[in-house]
Amino acid sequence: MEVFEKYLAGIDNPDHRDRTEEILTWVANEFPHLEPQIKWNTPMFSDHGTYIIGFSTAKHHMSVSPEEVGMAHFADEIAQAGYSATKGLFRIPWKEPVNYELLEKMIKFNIKDKAEYTNFWRE
Repeated sequence: MEVFEKYLAGIDNPDHRDRTEEILTWVANEFPHLEPQIKWNTPMFSDHGTYIIGFSTAKHHMSVSPEEVGMAHFADEIAQAGYSATKGLFRIPWKEPVNYELLEKMIKFNIKDKAEYTNFWRE
């Protein structure tokens, strides 16, 4: 997790910093084979050089991006969880619970769907 230390230190709100660290730690613990990294000043996880999921922070929420394919695949579940979304990401408000079951499904989907993928992003 030391790869994320500088990013986390840059989050001014201690509650947001703790929440972000909690989520990143959860991903790292649940999926220890994924590589944690910072690209474009964004914490993300990759598998054999291909993007799996990324996170970013904003004033009122944390954004989660499983790529557009992942967003489309889980659109109903994202809506059922009460998260607002665009075609590329969904938002977890700081004061709302994290749906870890949904995050787990998204990560497992991307790992399986991109198992033979060699590019970082889907084309």
